[in-house]
Amino acid sequence: MLLSIALFPLVAPEFWHHHFGKVSAFWAASMAVPFLFVYKTTAMYEIFHILLADYVPFIILLWSLYTVSGGILLKGSLRGTPAVNVVMLIIGTLLASWMGTTGAAMLMIRPFLRANDYRKNRTFMVVFFIFLVANVGGSLTPLGDPPLFLGFLHGVSFFWTMKILPHMLVVTGILLVIYFFLDLYHYRKEPKRELANTDEKIPLKLVGIHNFIFLAGIVGAVLMSGVVDWGEVNVLGVHRGVQDWVRDGLLIVMGLLSMATTRVEIREENDFTWFPIIEVAYLFVGIFITMIPCLLILKAGASGQLAFLINAVKEPLHYFWVTGALSGFLDNAPTYLTFFNTALGSHFPGMAEAQAVPLLMTEKALFLEAIAAGAVFFGACSYIGNAPNFMVRSIAEEAGTTMPSFFGYILKYTLVFLIPTFVVVTVIFF
Repeated sequence: MLLSIALFPLVAPEFWHHHFGKVSAFWAASMAVPFLFVYKTTAMYEIFHILLADYVPFIILLWSLYTVSGGILLKGSLRGTPAVNVVMLIIGTLLASWMGTTGAAMLMIRPFLRANDYRKNRTFMVVFFIFLVANVGGSLTPLGDPPLFLGFLHGVSFFWTMKILPHMLVVTGILLVIYFFLDLYHYRKEPKRELANTDEKIPLKLVGIHNFIFLAGIVGAVLMSGVVDWGEVNVLGVHRGVQDWVRDGLLIVMGLLSMATTRVEIREENDFTWFPIIEVAYLFVGIFITMIPCLLILKAGASGQLAFLINAVKEPLHYFWVTGALSGFLDNAPTYLTFFNTALGSHFPGMAEAQAVPLLMTEKALFLEAIAAGAVFFGACSYIGNAPNFMVRSIAEEAGTTMPSFFGYILKYTLVFLIPTFVVVTVIFF
């Protein structure tokens, strides 16, 4: 499934564009059908559980953030100098933890591209935008990045992830300094006539600002679901809290209200389309279903068939790099869930999740920090590391910015800038 996501867009882009949903369905069925045949009702429960407890709330949150942010448009003339670009990256990075990496990336990428449309070399700008806004910036709350939201669904308290703030500041600081000098170098190489600003000055103006109310509603709904307990309801054998269903309903309402109250012209000027979120929805349902056996085996801990892997990943730095490596080249949401369960199985084998997670947050907090930081930070290592990465790349290419290939991105940017930064984080924190 994950190899298909990595390779099909490169070797058969036309086929992938029209049939990615069928490819996802094929891989999901290739796991689910024999799984159901052998394990019957147990298998059916596991499939329903991962869909209702993990996939549905995950995709609803992503959809609501994408929809609401698509109704906010920054108009006016903004000149992309190195200083202005750094400020825009800082704003996007700060927003990402509160409106999601998807929301912040969709809100900021088009103004960022328009501000720099006179610049010849924009490739590195978009790559660092992916690094910071689409990934690293989302590390402070469950709203920020899908893996942290999955952790929240499994009992990690909402503000616990603020423990990653020092790690985030180190990564952000290093990358912003590198970006500034890169941008300054390329800015000074631009022809003087390109740098001369002869365009008419148009004041900056935010349109569709009422959508910030809906963003606040999304934050409030997620917070509510984590602090109240209204009992459970059984749906298809899966027990979920009533507050979780209410949260999902409120998120859908926020998205629908945004669509109903935002002028169509605003979304059109934002080049808003449903394709990116549809692609994510189709691909993630395949990812979640095909991950079921891996998750169950890893949850078994040292008693499971992957005991050798559980026993090999022992120290926080192991969790940081192994979670990170898989997040960068597979996908960070299910990878986080995998090693979250690995840590539970390793440190608290046989203990119920409700009792084990609070212990993981306190007694073994460094391990959870390593898993969370690895899943979020390393999501920037490739286009498939996090959902917004592909969306940003697509928007940039539509705007005329040349983007590196899948492997070009890794060789020119990930290995050169990200990996040394993560080594620094390892030395300081893990």
